[in-house]
Amino acid sequence: MPEAASASFSARADSNLTISWPMRTRDPRLGQAERWLRYAVPGTLAVFLACLVGLAALHIQGQRAEILAGARAEVEGFARLAARAVDPTGTVAQDLRALMPESERHPGRRLLVVRPDTRILAAHPPLPADRTTLAAVLGDSEPLSGLGERAGAMALELPGGESVLAAMHSLPGGAGQVAVLQPIEPLLRGWSARTRDQIVLIAAAALVIVGVGLAYGLQTRQAARADRAREQIRGRLETALRRGACGLWDWDIARGRIYWSDSMYTLLGYRRQNEYLSFGDVNGLVHPDDGDLYSLARGLAANQTHIDHAFRMRGADGAYVWLRARAEVVADAADGGRHLVGIATDISEQRALEETNAAADMRLRDAVEAISEAFVLWDTGNRLVLCNSKFRHLHALSPEDAQAGRSYTDVMGRGVLPQVRRESPEAGMALTSMAARTFEAELTDGRWLQISERRTKDGGYVSVGTDITSLKRNQEQLLASERELIETVKDLKRSRRTLELQTQQLADLAERYLDQKAVAEAANQAKAEFLANMSHELRTPLNAIIGFADVMENAVLGPLGTPRYTEYCRDIRESGSHLLSMIDDILDMARLEARRVRLIPKAISAEAAITAALAPVEPAAREKAITVSVDVTSGLDLLADPQAIRQILANLLQNAVKFTPAGGRVAVRARRAGACTHLYIEDNGIGIPRSDLDRLGRPFTQVETQMTRSHKGSGLGLAITRSMVELHGGSLRIRSEETVGTIVLVRLPAVPADRLDPPVPLAAAGPGLKTLSETPRSGRGAAGRSAAA
Repeated sequence: MPEAASASFSARADSNLTISWPMRTRDPRLGQAERWLRYAVPGTLAVFLACLVGLAALHIQGQRAEILAGARAEVEGFARLAARAVDPTGTVAQDLRALMPESERHPGRRLLVVRPDTRILAAHPPLPADRTTLAAVLGDSEPLSGLGERAGAMALELPGGESVLAAMHSLPGGAGQVAVLQPIEPLLRGWSARTRDQIVLIAAAALVIVGVGLAYGLQTRQAARADRAREQIRGRLETALRRGACGLWDWDIARGRIYWSDSMYTLLGYRRQNEYLSFGDVNGLVHPDDGDLYSLARGLAANQTHIDHAFRMRGADGAYVWLRARAEVVADAADGGRHLVGIATDISEQRALEETNAAADMRLRDAVEAISEAFVLWDTGNRLVLCNSKFRHLHALSPEDAQAGRSYTDVMGRGVLPQVRRESPEAGMALTSMAARTFEAELTDGRWLQISERRTKDGGYVSVGTDITSLKRNQEQLLASERELIETVKDLKRSRRTLELQTQQLADLAERYLDQKAVAEAANQAKAEFLANMSHELRTPLNAIIGFADVMENAVLGPLGTPRYTEYCRDIRESGSHLLSMIDDILDMARLEARRVRLIPKAISAEAAITAALAPVEPAAREKAITVSVDVTSGLDLLADPQAIRQILANLLQNAVKFTPAGGRVAVRARRAGACTHLYIEDNGIGIPRSDLDRLGRPFTQVETQMTRSHKGSGLGLAITRSMVELHGGSLRIRSEETVGTIVLVRLPAVPADRLDPPVPLAAAGPGLKTLSETPRSGRGAAGRSAAA
């Protein structure tokens, strides 16, 4: 019967959501206590049963020990009394039978009178004839005769296997001893019977306790299986609801409380805080434009049993979610109340899709209306689906005549068909089947229409009429243009033949140009070699002119007579020196172009090289009050030809001093930069325009400005400097700005680690560039004087 009642309750719980579903939200502490009791109750029963059995065993053992202890005391007392009743002379004062009459209190008890030599004088009941000594009765290893009355009552096992309680007491005067033997088995007969009764009683109680424990265990296991099954069903239902974007509602109408499933909370993004929600809390989440729960309650009060309603509810993020609730009123069999039970489905995507479809349909209609072609769509039953105003205008239809849903016969019967002058298939699109065709029609008013008719996938029919009048006219123009193009192609072919002849002539001219270029290059090479070989021929006469002009100017051989001759001699010397400087530059440039310069790079002290290059320009700098500063890293060496690096620095410093106004400054810096050495010559002179920087460094090129027209020169100094820097494997860069100044960067390879020898002094560095000028320009006057002398 309990199982039947439980099954009936389970059936009712499964059929009524208002009873079974909220049970999953019970207090977790009760569930924990229930799980603890499932193990605690059987354990308690087992402990109780073990305690009961243990206490019963202890009680039975105590009873036995109590019986034996009483028997020991009685046997010992009886032995003491018997010793007093026996004559000390060894004769029995009275009959032993009278001393120990037959009684049920001491069944099987035996009284022995023993002489000092352990022989038995008398016994009751009588002993067999062969047992005449105490050892024969008690056994050879008996301790009783040795201990005597000090041993008290002892438990002994006789030779026949019988267990007895034995006590011995000495007779007065040492005449012998009295021994009393009491069998144990007769004493424990009542105890054994009681023990059997207690064991039967304890076994019955244990059987009852074990049965109760098994029944409880089976019941708890069945309840656990039922709970697991219920949780599994609930979990599957929750999973199905979540996957289906649904939520379960249970509205207790009488109590005004609403239960939501976990999937409903997940759907709206809330967290469960209480088991039930109040009517007002849920009603506050409903969008005000979609009604409220009060109107729904009024409908339920009016015996409305089914609800199918779409509304919006506010989610946890503040956004509204579209829901469709389908529910039915269910009567609660437990209390007779009414519950509205159903599900709420998320239809936000469906509503968004409907709005999107409506917007797409509107856009489609606007697009069809906006196209320039006449468009019409018929369904499978030849009923009008959609057309635009161009179609209505072509067939003289009003908007009322071209309403959607009307048959083809009805619509076309209300309109007027355009008069067609002729029809022709479109080129390449001739009629191939009844499913699709394209043709062109010329109307009587001169217009041309291209009509395309197609079958849709659902069996409908779409027709598009395009006005191609302008295309037809353009086509006629294209035909005329094609004829003109053919004539043009013929002219091009004739021009092509002419161009081929001209190309052949150009090829011949190019070949002759290459020959002339080779001749010019050979002449230029010969010129360069000629200038390189003219060094002594050109310099020797000029040295003589300069030397003799110097002698005459200084009046070495006597006065010239007229002071004007001295001025003439000075002009001759200065002009010759200037001419010699220009010839030296030209010869140096010619030798560089003829590749007749050979460099011998050595490790040179950067500070010594800069000091040597500054010596020729210091007089000019002092004359113009120009400040010259030198900033060189200590111990920095240059890998360069000594003569060449001195000429490079001298040329750059002379230009810096030359084009720097009075009171200016010139700075020289040297730094190590990775695998290179950088030399900077910086001034705040007149500067160079940006447009002229690319021309600097070309032979015979000068940048003519307002301030440089007064400075004479061949324009080869910077070109010679650039060429010699490149012969060292370096580069030269110039940055300049007008009225601000100029910075010249000379980048030379650094001294390798395997060539870190002591730097060569610049004075002892050797001739270096033997093919270049042999003396610095500042000392040419002294060389002339030496030659003249």
